Amino acid sequence: MADVLDQSEVDALLAAASTGTMPERRAQPRNAAPRRDIAVYDFKRPERVSKDQMRSLEGIHDAFARNFGASLSGFLRTIIETRVAVCEQLTYSEFIRSLPSPTCFNLLNVSPLSGQMCLEISPLIIYPIIDRLLGGNSPETYIPQRALTNIEHRLVARITERALSSLTEAWAQLVEVKFELAETESNPQLVQIVAPNEVVVVIGFEIKLGARSGTMSLCIPFNVIEPVIQKLATQAWVAYSQRARHDGNRELLEKRLRVAAVEVRAVLGVTKITVNDLFSMSPGDILRLDKPVSSDVLLRVEGRDKFTGRIAQRKGVRVIRINGHAAAAEN
Repeated sequence: MADVLDQSEVDALLAAASTGTMPERRAQPRNAAPRRDIAVYDFKRPERVSKDQMRSLEGIHDAFARNFGASLSGFLRTIIETRVAVCEQLTYSEFIRSLPSPTCFNLLNVSPLSGQMCLEISPLIIYPIIDRLLGGNSPETYIPQRALTNIEHRLVARITERALSSLTEAWAQLVEVKFELAETESNPQLVQIVAPNEVVVVIGFEIKLGARSGTMSLCIPFNVIEPVIQKLATQAWVAYSQRARHDGNRELLEKRLRVAAVEVRAVLGVTKITVNDLFSMSPGDILRLDKPVSSDVLLRVEGRDKFTGRIAQRKGVRVIRINGHAAAAEN
């Protein structure tokens, strides 16, 4: 029986007829099996979380990064940038080997889910944050190669508390959980929460504090999220993100604004003097202002005229009693 040409050979003959050249025909076995696409699969590193579920996890922790960055910025009184840098599946042993030692390694309880998660904060960013909390502002903070002291642990705990609060808020629409700090360790090699070959999802964050930057990693074992893994469908996360954007942003913004610090100044009055009079002033001299004593005092909030009031005394302390709103004035 003569060979039957397949579609690719027919196309090749038509092309050769139009160009005047004849391509070489590759010999194939008469009963060759059809070619199939082959995907590489590593049984040592099975991917137990689908790509859609990974994208959902990345979306949840992207919202966490924004909230945590805003909370940290208000706490440290400086701009902190936090973003999701990587979201991948590893074995637990690979995750542990990728961490520096010593580091700030925190074990988290996630009730009512069983098991524990890990939150690791790199020394490259934790020591600049500690320096900022202690009043420093040097861009060349020294990074010591040692474990945190007891005082440093107490300072870092205030950062960890804000991270856990933001995590609880970000996970609220997926499942009602509460993140709690169980233990802190400096050597991650001593912590074994799952088997070394167990699959974990690692969410890597980048934290920037001025010119300094470092990483933070959240390790989520598969057995922890297995009961809620089906909720991580893309459609469910899209619906959650839209609902959270409309319902939660206003409340979050109001919450951040209520704790923001503003500068308030009471202006008794203004006057003009010469430089010669300024140099000749001494204690006990009197300055004549541009308004009578019986007039109201002007209160300025962040440089803008906001209220008027009168000077009073309460429990032996000078105070300003607000009478009303000042006329709007641009400075």
